[in-house]
Amino acid sequence: MVVRKLDGDSLKGYVDSAGFLGPEGAQVLDREGRLLHVPLEAIKGIYFVRDFEGNPDRPERKVFLSRPRLSGIWIRMTFKDNEVMDGLMANNLLESDAFGFLVTPPDLSSNNIKVFVPRAALGNVEVLGVISNGSARRAMGRARRPETKAAPESAQIGLFPSASERPSD
Repeated sequence: MVVRKLDGDSLKGYVDSAGFLGPEGAQVLDREGRLLHVPLEAIKGIYFVRDFEGNPDRPERKVFLSRPRLSGIWIRMTFKDNEVMDGLMANNLLESDAFGFLVTPPDLSSNNIKVFVPRAALGNVEVLGVISNGSARRAMGRARRPETKAAPESAQIGLFPSASERPSD
């Protein structure tokens, strides 16, 4: 991962993806093997990358050009330095973090796989849409299927005797 700091500096290293973040900041094992603590207030973003070098000649798209195809909550984040970045969050409040937002960036073919953006680095967050994978719509379609016609009474099996077949008291 690469930590981009608010002062423009960056740090490349490794984190424990399950518990790298705490109230004090991020624990990072740098490429020289030192364990560093980076305070949340100093972090602009933690970029989970395919490789450390990436392709510096390739321009990275920061916003979606059209409605995303992946499901999730489409947000637009404006950083305190006025940089704008879109992302897709999981549509599950149990996965949200009190310290910030873990998003999928708009350019799926870039070096960045996921980005964690601390709340402290942001000036504004705007929800642009909730993108569904269509499963709810398919379930509604199944629920609205027309009812089948009932079979004639003579074709029904007799679970209960009719009035004429009941024994009299």
